[in-house]
Amino acid sequence: MSEQFYENLAELRHYIHQNPEISEKEFETTAFLKNYLKDLGIEPQSYPLKTGVIAEIGSGEPIVAIRADIDALPIVEKTGLAYASENGAMHACGHDFHQTSLLGAAQILKEREAEVKGTVRLIFQPAEENFQGAYQIIEAGGIEGVSAIIGYHNNPHLQVGQIGLRSGAIMAGVEQFEVTVNGISSHAARPDLGVDTVLTITTIINNLQNIVARTVSPFDSAVLSVTHIDVGTTWNVLPAKGFFEGTIRTFDPEVRLAVIDKFSKIVEQTAEQFGARVSIQWGNSPKVTYNDASLTPLIFENSKKFAQVIETLPSTGGEDFAAYQEEIPGVFAFIGSNGAANAPDWHHDDFIVKDEALPIAVNYFVESAFKLLEYYGESDD
Repeated sequence: MSEQFYENLAELRHYIHQNPEISEKEFETTAFLKNYLKDLGIEPQSYPLKTGVIAEIGSGEPIVAIRADIDALPIVEKTGLAYASENGAMHACGHDFHQTSLLGAAQILKEREAEVKGTVRLIFQPAEENFQGAYQIIEAGGIEGVSAIIGYHNNPHLQVGQIGLRSGAIMAGVEQFEVTVNGISSHAARPDLGVDTVLTITTIINNLQNIVARTVSPFDSAVLSVTHIDVGTTWNVLPAKGFFEGTIRTFDPEVRLAVIDKFSKIVEQTAEQFGARVSIQWGNSPKVTYNDASLTPLIFENSKKFAQVIETLPSTGGEDFAAYQEEIPGVFAFIGSNGAANAPDWHHDDFIVKDEALPIAVNYFVESAFKLLEYYGESDD
């Protein structure tokens, strides 16, 4: 990567960072990406998507996909950067960095199109932050015919120049739950004439903490967090209704199912104990981001050509890249983007990604695409 190319990419990222759009609203971002690709000589494909862009370089089979997410968060930025957003949204998870690196990879791949033995499909995915974008891409037919898919997330706790990879689970499966509890309202002085919704909710939440502590093996991992409770409106009335919500994170499909089963039983049985009625609503959230056992070692070794590659610990964060991996083999990596001891984590209002990490991210996309085309091309032979 020439110095001029790097400077152009950094300037491009600053522009994208300064103009963020939240999930499902990436209209200007989509238009910008389409125009940028057209200027590179890459024609966006026609898919039934409200936002997001899919394009291709090369032709024929095999087809491999490289994916970046494009949405931002409804966070007021406080980084103090010269190119900070001022529109009330923020790329506080680094998706500006992701899409910039994919644009950089697109430019290199287009320039080297004669070497592309098959097709590289570029997926600029919307709505990762609300976990819906990958499903939208899949429903639109965006991975039809694709042999494998490559993705990554920047990681501020890894040094610039590092790539973190591992086979199997690299990011957690995410369950979003909302539990509604219906009791019977009564005067606070006569709880015997009602069904106490407050006591039911607090007892359920207390009982749920036993799941991870006493039923999940110490050799496995799970997190269960209740994050929001809403019950009652005044001091002297026992309310008729309330709810609580939160999340479960797991790394193993069997552990996931076991925790969900225990969760449901505890909620229902505790409510029955008090004579209350309950309903559980589960969100449409991603399962475990699970790296393919055959492809991951391949990408791990190949990436050593341009980065320091380490075997990373999994993250309890969630990623809808997992939706692709349920359909086709995929590899998802962490790319070091800051490395400072006090670097703010994802979703902070002072989150900062270093431009210096762009060459590693671009190379990860380009070299992984070529490697997988070679791998699947040889398989076809």
